[in-house]
Formats: sequence, structure tokens, C-alpha cells
Amino acid sequence: VQPVESGGGLVQPGGSLRLSCAASGSTFTSYDMGWYRQAPGNKRELVAVIRSGGSTNYADSVKGRFTISRDSAKNTVYLQMNSPKPEDTAVYYCNAYQVRVGVSYDYWGQGTQVTVSS
Repeated sequence: VQPVESGGGLVQPGGSLRLSCAASGSTFTSYDMGWYRQAPGNKRELVAVIRSGGSTNYADSVKGRFTISRDSAKNTVYLQMNSPKPEDTAVYYCNAYQVRVGVSYDYWGQGTQVTVSS
């Protein structure tokens, strides 16, 4: 499974942006898929995760504004960003994670820049 992000760019505060993560591989649906972000000088942090069973979790800072979803037919995970704030500016990374027979599988995309500015 190799995640490839797209959809980043410049967005105004209060606008909207949708990030996409296309993941190759027939076992896509068995992976937990997450969006992480890293701003300059900061550690990488979890933004949202959607598990193989469909449950989701969000960072407190994005709850009510961002929505993670997955389309298994397209092997794609989305992050809908509504009402972004300047503090959401970061490189956003897609992650695929799975533990199988006691072995963890952890794959990262190359990242896509999101800049929130007027």
C-alpha cells in the first residue's frame, strides 16, 4: 500500500479544501487510514483517522470542521477541510497502518502543503 496525497494548496480562512489520498493495493480496506500534519518547528500530529471498521477519531483542534471519509471502490481517503484557520497551515501526510500476525505495516505518503491565508 503506497499512499499518494493530492489536493493541497492555498485556501482562505473560512473557505474549504478537500485532500485526497489514493492508496494502491488490494488490501486497502484492511488498513486504518490517517491524516497527519506537520508545521515548521512542530512535531507531526494526528489530524484524523478512519479505521478499517469505519470508526473515526479527530484531533480536538479540528473537530466539527474537518471530516475524514473513505471510498473503498476507489481506494481513496479524503479529508474535507471546512472553515480552515491559519493555524491549520502545515504539510499534510496520509498514513496507512495495519497490524497483521503481530507485525506492523506503516506506510506514508510524500505530503501535500496546505496554506491557510488571506
